[in-house]
Amino acid sequence: MPLFLLGVSSFSSAQSVDPLVSHIDLTETPGHDFFLYANGKWFKQNPIPASETSNGIFQMIQDTINGQIHDVCVSSAGMKNSMKGSARQKIGDLFFTGMDSVSLNRTGIAPLKADLARINEISTINQLMTTAAYLRTIGAGSMYGLAVGQDDKISSKHAVFIGQGGLSLPDREYYFATDARAAKVREAFMTYARKMFGLMGYGEAQAKAAADEVMKLETALARVSRKREDTRDPLLNYNKMIFAKLSSENPALELSQTLSVLGLHAVDSIIVGQPEFVTALNGYIKSMPLSTWKSYLKLRLMSAYSDYLDDKTFGVAFEYSSALRGVKEPRPRWKRVTEEVDGSLGDLVGQVYVKDYLPKGTKEKLMEIGTEIKKVYAERIKNLDWMSPETKIKSLHKLDVMIMKVGYPDKWKDMSNLQIDRSSYAANMKQVAQWHFNYMLSKYGKPVDRTEWDMQPQTYNAYYNPSNNEIVVPGCNIIVPGYEHKMADDAILYSIIGGSTFGHEMTHGFDDQGSKYDANGNLSNWWTPQDSAQFFTKTKMIVAQFNKYVAVDSLHVNGEMTQGENIADLGGIAMGYEAFKKTAQYKNNEVIGGVNPDKRFFLGYAMAWMVNIRPEALANQVRTDVHSPARFRINGPLSDIDAFYKTFAIKPGDAMWIPEEQRVKIW
Repeated sequence: MPLFLLGVSSFSSAQSVDPLVSHIDLTETPGHDFFLYANGKWFKQNPIPASETSNGIFQMIQDTINGQIHDVCVSSAGMKNSMKGSARQKIGDLFFTGMDSVSLNRTGIAPLKADLARINEISTINQLMTTAAYLRTIGAGSMYGLAVGQDDKISSKHAVFIGQGGLSLPDREYYFATDARAAKVREAFMTYARKMFGLMGYGEAQAKAAADEVMKLETALARVSRKREDTRDPLLNYNKMIFAKLSSENPALELSQTLSVLGLHAVDSIIVGQPEFVTALNGYIKSMPLSTWKSYLKLRLMSAYSDYLDDKTFGVAFEYSSALRGVKEPRPRWKRVTEEVDGSLGDLVGQVYVKDYLPKGTKEKLMEIGTEIKKVYAERIKNLDWMSPETKIKSLHKLDVMIMKVGYPDKWKDMSNLQIDRSSYAANMKQVAQWHFNYMLSKYGKPVDRTEWDMQPQTYNAYYNPSNNEIVVPGCNIIVPGYEHKMADDAILYSIIGGSTFGHEMTHGFDDQGSKYDANGNLSNWWTPQDSAQFFTKTKMIVAQFNKYVAVDSLHVNGEMTQGENIADLGGIAMGYEAFKKTAQYKNNEVIGGVNPDKRFFLGYAMAWMVNIRPEALANQVRTDVHSPARFRINGPLSDIDAFYKTFAIKPGDAMWIPEEQRVKIW
């Protein structure tokens, strides 16, 4: 393709190639598939490693972070005189036990012996439910979901939530879908279950029978579970019930005994997500044989701990994971254990990470970008042609009081009562699971702490919490591959951090879910009926647009399930671009790497979702993830942005062309 179509000037091979430009695949055209045009050369030069489901920007950044955290783990494990109870002692001991493959292979599944024996001894429904409650405390949750969190309608208080759950396959659709990929996953799961029962000492026939029983039970649970897209409406999935009434109507759940085992007392009401699931589960507990439930609990336990046991048990779990995600070989043990330590002791690791690895000025730069995005959002709300003045005032107030937490928390979680030693990896992970579960339960009856973070500074992600009306952007989001030793230019920072992070998360406050929460984080109807109707007319357009995209084989993107993220992506790129236009780089038309500011911005946005994924993992994502696949997180929203058409001369006949009157414009 001629270089003028790029807007890239010719330069010699002796010159250094700008990292952004080096990803461009000139065999593609911008209007056909911008995802491949912007990233295709990188994909060709960097195939997916055999141990990974995908490769791209997330993997590059995660590898960087993992390398840093691995250094923390190794140095901590090597400390001979670390103070008992200190962050370094806990990090080092957990890492040591995870890396001690000799001890793991010697003990096999022995660390679960007492728990398996407890399940074997179940002879009554009461024992079944109290044992299930105990398993929940050690991370082997089963039957249904149970949590303590902010009450959606009274955001200053914590409530107890119960909802559907208990499935081993990634989503209810896997139990019923007739396509070849779903059938292959079901077959792989059955093989996995039989082998797991074999590891527990079952004979071949007994293992097959137990696996068949579990599949029958889980299929029944799946049948009464709502589809994932039907769980997205917070109003329809908020059903507060008096505890005594819920308990008396569902006696088999033994709720009083269950909450007592968990240490939850004086619970007067429970928010039920899906009442029909709870009612059906109550019936299944009574009608399904106890032997079936016992097999189910054993498999749930083994599944939860397969990563923390011997190589044989891990290998059985990996075979199933391979069928589900398409991975060819396991990741190295050090990577698996490093990520486990980070996920388990995140706040302890985070304190070291902030001190030793986070660039100085990270908080300030993130806050600067977030503030600029917020200003642009306010301008765009004021100029909306479909929203009434009354709702605009409330929207602007919600945006104004929206909290931005960036970089790292000002205070860390107190993990002093978590006990970690060098006795057993599985035993340590039990302690970790119990600490996190008890930490969650301990919030019940206490005021909501709105300063708390639910992510660590070393987590490459971000989130919007509607109950707090806050966005949280961890510090490592400042990392841009290829620009490790210098700050990336504003075109990249305002597309990746401004658009796909701050703009995206702010838009969640006004997407199909977030728009139902007011400025104080309470679930309430604060829109006029006319504004709501206008808004949902526009969201139906984005649902229809994404429903047309084919992700893999004949599997289409689920526009209904992914609409919140698609709305946020569209709002994010629009806000990021408008904010970037206010920078000196844009105003001065600064050309970098031979690329002008407009093109750099959109290429930067494509870099934000530069992810190549295996077909198996892609099929799983389409069925289970509320996020669209990376290709459509780029091509989808850009197809609705007029400036993108002008910048890359997109014209009728191009695959990404959408007639102007059909382009989705919300915020």
